[in-house]
Amino acid sequence: MPDADARSKSPKPGESVDDGKGRIFPCDNCGADLEFSIGQQDLKCPYCGHEKLIELAADADIGEQDFHTILVKVREWREKSNGQDQSGQSEVRCVGCGGNVVFVGSLTSSECPYCGSPIQLDKVHDSPKRIPVHGVLPFQIEKEKARQNLTAWVRSRWFAPGEFALRGVDGRFNGVYLPFWTYDSMTFSRYSGERGDHYFVTVTENNQTKQERRTRWSPASGSHQRFFDDVLTLGTKGMRRDMMDALEPWPLESLQPFSQELLAGFLARTYEVELDEGFPIAKQKMDAGIASDVRGLIGGDEQRVSEIKTRYDAITFKHLLLLPVWLLAYRYHDKSYQIFINAVTGEVQGERPYSFWKIFLTVLLAVGIVATVALVSKLMK
Repeated sequence: MPDADARSKSPKPGESVDDGKGRIFPCDNCGADLEFSIGQQDLKCPYCGHEKLIELAADADIGEQDFHTILVKVREWREKSNGQDQSGQSEVRCVGCGGNVVFVGSLTSSECPYCGSPIQLDKVHDSPKRIPVHGVLPFQIEKEKARQNLTAWVRSRWFAPGEFALRGVDGRFNGVYLPFWTYDSMTFSRYSGERGDHYFVTVTENNQTKQERRTRWSPASGSHQRFFDDVLTLGTKGMRRDMMDALEPWPLESLQPFSQELLAGFLARTYEVELDEGFPIAKQKMDAGIASDVRGLIGGDEQRVSEIKTRYDAITFKHLLLLPVWLLAYRYHDKSYQIFINAVTGEVQGERPYSFWKIFLTVLLAVGIVATVALVSKLMK
């Protein structure tokens, strides 16, 4: 807990430090740094328990923005900045102990490695050279609950080594806000293909008759319109995008307008995937949804899709910083693995070791069952 001299020198709640580079939230009661409380959904002092409500601006809003209009502005920012941005290395002095905290890459919220005080690199999320943040989904799952979900996940891994399932995962949880883009679009598609309908005919083979399934194919074509809302795209690099996608769905209806106070005590990253780079990724998800719709429209028992041509209109986006994730890195037999937990729903996704012998014996058992069934079938003829 800070001493009397530190408390007397502490800035007022929400006051920026180091000429606006860093921002902390001192406690009104004792001067210690407030942190975001998951249980109370407000700021809370970890020492004296004092709580402070998070105040949002009266005009705070999470609205859609036109995709093409913002792209023009982004190009202008890039030309004026000559390719320079806010994602380099910065140092911020910690008010709690006076040490320097280094922010590398897209990390914008951290804690002092010397005294543990939470501190943020201010002015990055609302930099004039970067698209501003629109919404934050606060942490809902406490660290202990996340660990319980992780334990259940480990025990449910069928092909994991027995030692892994017994020992479990040991490591430090880090609460981090990850940046996501969301895209909306009205799509119009024209498609062509074939519809396959099954029918059965009686055939004779070796003096025995049997029913044989065949497929009647007929041409199919048409048009399809669909509106996509809030298609998520991870805005940072170096993380398993497939596992981030598997953490969905997120309750986006619970989003709150961006506030630095919601980040207090957690790590946070700003985006590295640019707005124009994110849409093609979102488009892949839209295309998969359209392809599934088209197969349903063609109907029948089977479908062959020859071509789908899609137009994307009325594209809008929200830059969602931040969606909360509990991250954990652990080592098993000198190999590193990562775990990701949705800090709102508790969904667990992650990397894990596999047991060669469990997989080998399972395959062996399956082959034995197939061989036994084939032998019995032959004997019965």
